[in-house]
Amino acid sequence: MEKRILGTSGLEVSALGLGCMGLSFGYGPATDKQTGIDLIRGAFERGVTFFDTAQAYGQGANEALVGEAVAPFRDQVVIATKFGFTDGLAMKGLDSRPQNIRAVTEASLKHLKTDHIDLLYQHRVDPNVPMEDVAGAVRELIQAGKVKHFGMSEAGVKSIRAAHAVQPVAALQSEYSLFWREPEQEILPLLEELGIGFVPFSPLGKGFLTGKIDETTQFGEGDFRTVVPRFEAENLKANLALVDQIGALAGKHRVTNAQIALAWLLAQKRWIAPIPGTTKLHRLEENLGGASVTLSAADLREIDAALSHIEVVGERYPAAIRDRQGR
Repeated sequence: MEKRILGTSGLEVSALGLGCMGLSFGYGPATDKQTGIDLIRGAFERGVTFFDTAQAYGQGANEALVGEAVAPFRDQVVIATKFGFTDGLAMKGLDSRPQNIRAVTEASLKHLKTDHIDLLYQHRVDPNVPMEDVAGAVRELIQAGKVKHFGMSEAGVKSIRAAHAVQPVAALQSEYSLFWREPEQEILPLLEELGIGFVPFSPLGKGFLTGKIDETTQFGEGDFRTVVPRFEAENLKANLALVDQIGALAGKHRVTNAQIALAWLLAQKRWIAPIPGTTKLHRLEENLGGASVTLSAADLREIDAALSHIEVVGERYPAAIRDRQGR
């Protein structure tokens, strides 16, 4: 697997990481523990060295799973985790007070069974805490050797600049895919200017870009897509035009939709490292195949031209969650 450096931080990761959230949280019942461990270890065996988790993914349960899974090769991988929600529950609101950052970091170290966190993200910007205080708290953790690099998630331009002035931000993690291209407007130019790496989450549009979901799909109990406007039946039906175009391009290259979507992201910038998630080994292998797909400049122009007239319908989060998205 190709390696990439996140911006100018010097933090080296596999070109494709593994988003581990879905093993414990967000897409229905948690995966069986051994199955989750086997998947994470299978990813490492296939070249993945970048594993993403968070306090909020099962209030530490996902961190514990990741920690146990990577224990045999801990020093060969990069673990990213996140702080920022009250009691690790998104529905309870934001909490990036320095004392909470310190407490969550100590808890994460215990869950992960490690003495350091390679990349510590603020999960969402907390408008009630000055960014200088947040970045300052992480800087102290870095100075103490408990954290190696500082990251942010879904942050806006003002917040990124304010944080970066106090403690250099190694990476921004935000949603970015052929299904959600907003970061191209302001975020990607800013990251290039400041030398910050970019880690797209939901690079497959929460599964939609794979072509396996349509307006008849029934999501299981506990799957958060049941409340996402973009996944309402009428919106799904309207957005299938995007999937059809991606499918046509995939057919031309004799690869899958998922592989085209991931190859497209990797081709945007050398400092981008997407983190597709899955609970199935065969899907993991399919996703990793996207790192071997080379898209030419002509291919990228063709993709842009093919998708330029398609408008994606539906909000990516329900209103209750959008209201808590600090930028």
